[in-house]
Amino acid sequence: MNRITRLVALAALATSLAACGSMDRRTRDTAVGAAVGGVAGSVLTGGSTAGTVGGAVVGGVIGNENAKRK
Repeated sequence: MNRITRLVALAALATSLAACGSMDRRTRDTAVGAAVGGVAGSVLTGGSTAGTVGGAVVGGVIGNENAKRK
């Protein structure tokens, strides 16, 4: 990666981490579940959009339900 791409990626990461600081537990778990599910869905389906979106939805639901139990 070139220097500009690295700086943009670092700025995006810092911004996203700062945004999570004010989230409650349930919202954070839902967001993390959706992100992990989206990545897993993409990997399992070879990068298809439907697999990514489906994985994000399933992961978000699981994260939300998991937060209710805590």
